[in-house]
Amino acid sequence: MKLLLSNDDGIFSLGIRSLANTLAAAGHDVSVVCPDQERSATGHGLTLHQPIRAEIVESIFHPAVKAWSCSGTPADCVKLALWALLDSKPDFVLSGINQGQNLGSDILYSGTVSAAMEGLLEGIPSIAFSLASYTLREFKPAAQYAKQLLDDLQNNPLPALMLLNVNIPPVNSEEIAGVALTRLGVRRYIDVFQKRVDPRGKTYYWLAGEVLEEVEQPHDLHLPAGIPTDVEKIRHNYITLTPLHYNLTDGPALQKLLTWQIPNLQS
Repeated sequence: MKLLLSNDDGIFSLGIRSLANTLAAAGHDVSVVCPDQERSATGHGLTLHQPIRAEIVESIFHPAVKAWSCSGTPADCVKLALWALLDSKPDFVLSGINQGQNLGSDILYSGTVSAAMEGLLEGIPSIAFSLASYTLREFKPAAQYAKQLLDDLQNNPLPALMLLNVNIPPVNSEEIAGVALTRLGVRRYIDVFQKRVDPRGKTYYWLAGEVLEEVEQPHDLHLPAGIPTDVEKIRHNYITLTPLHYNLTDGPALQKLLTWQIPNLQS
């Protein structure tokens, strides 16, 4: 398959090398376009007020991989690849493997998920891969699962255009409990900003905070009953697969609002 890979950890991250090299060695046609430095938590930002530069990168990937570093955001990288760098449309856009989980409501900030979402916006099925640890640097189990998932999708294509958000637990392959289809959980943070004083006596704030692993949320009426959250299943060493799309319309709420008597604006 023809694959476009990106990430938000940067072109020199171990996660993207592990993913690209594993897939290239398996015979896939792999192109990589990544930020030239870390761009974590940039969401779906685009570069509009300055030029975007792309440079060919050699020697750090499998010889069959074509790679570029890009001065923009993760979404920029995918958009630039699809419209300027690649000679034809890929079969999949893959993002990752990210260093750290992308679970629950955190995906709204994630550059990893946003890179994959850009592929979906262009009508290409996309997958975001994340290793659920900020310290473990063993990406082989995650890369091997990515290869296996793509093999499965060749034989059993996705039933519809979608983004799969995949999180892999930070354990050895034999310790992975299985694969679970999940819904997004909700994560909240406490003590989000630390107030500090610089050497010149000026106050500044550092975004930090402690995550509350998951908070209760009402059951979503438009989802099947009994589907666990990604936050819950990753705790039990399951690989989590959560299908996502870009339409944020709240269907049940829209149905309720249709019953409102909304006055027309008067000129």
